[in-house]
Amino acid sequence: MDLVLEFFDSYGLDYAYAKALPASLASNFPPQWQNMLDINSGVSNATSLLQEIAGKSVGSGKDVYGYAPYLFHMSEYTFESLLPRYNMLRQLLSLFVITTFFGWVLYFVMATFSYVFVFDKAMFNHPRYLKNQMSLEIKQAFNAIPFMVLLTIPWFLLELRGYSKLYMNIDYENHGIRQFFLEYFYFLMFTDCGIYLLHRWLHWPNVYKALHKPHHKWLVTTPYASHAFNPVDGYFQSLPYHVYPMLFPLNKVSYLILFTFVNCWTVMIHDGEYLANDPVINGAACHTVHHLYFNYNYGQFTTLWDRLGGTYREPDKELFNKSLKKSTRTWEEQVKKMEVIKKQVEGDEDDRVYGTEEKLLKKNK
Repeated sequence: MDLVLEFFDSYGLDYAYAKALPASLASNFPPQWQNMLDINSGVSNATSLLQEIAGKSVGSGKDVYGYAPYLFHMSEYTFESLLPRYNMLRQLLSLFVITTFFGWVLYFVMATFSYVFVFDKAMFNHPRYLKNQMSLEIKQAFNAIPFMVLLTIPWFLLELRGYSKLYMNIDYENHGIRQFFLEYFYFLMFTDCGIYLLHRWLHWPNVYKALHKPHHKWLVTTPYASHAFNPVDGYFQSLPYHVYPMLFPLNKVSYLILFTFVNCWTVMIHDGEYLANDPVINGAACHTVHHLYFNYNYGQFTTLWDRLGGTYREPDKELFNKSLKKSTRTWEEQVKKMEVIKKQVEGDEDDRVYGTEEKLLKKNK
């Protein structure tokens, strides 16, 4: 995230912080408060600070301030604020705003694209589709994303201070081209295993009731269900993505690409479009089975860990037949099997309200 933060610092945040909290305000704080808050004591420090940072290994991400420039030059406003770039409070505030905003943007753009161009609107007629389901999914996701970001920020702060194994430069000595591409495979395999284990844990009865049940409110999903979690549930399922770069080398640019890909993949497996019955890839069909039948297909990217853990359930063949997958008979069979498992998992209580406004609107057209 240091590359993202540096970009926004260079193209707006340095100026915004300098104007909103100018360095001259530091004179209002006693020296002991200046040290405790890690604030800039004035413009006179700018030159020495710049020289000290420049003297470190620029690009290493491990200088004493928890900040080192990679791509952009510092401007005249860089040290004009009470809260300079290396201040932890500023980093926390900036990361929260940036990550929340782009989390919302990525969610709405990808889910809306999938809804318009991929999602089969016939699912509105499924007997286990909820009344006002899409608006409920959107509301839950919109409210959850800022809290998930807040829980995630400590990992980003650790990265900013050089406690991860993220690196920038590709070279033959340490991180070559071959290693660069293998890291994608390693990342996906590590996180697939981690999410499988965490997802199974989230289905333990007490944990399921406390955290994971809100996501299983959606028995059949739309793309907008992808981020409709209890925020603590969503945070736990994201942990492998943040643990990996703490343990293993990963290129900084790759990390941003993979971070974006993971969010897109989460939308894709909730879109209800079953392209192929692939025995390896844990696609939308496998994840549909998970939402319908609860105790199967916990994996994120592959079926490997479900097969090893004895929790793999092959998707019904009807899902891959365009006419059968949305036939009344198919849905009735799904509901019959699903209700048995739902009762085992959730008991007799069911606060879901079935019957949709989308279906009513469709009838009126």
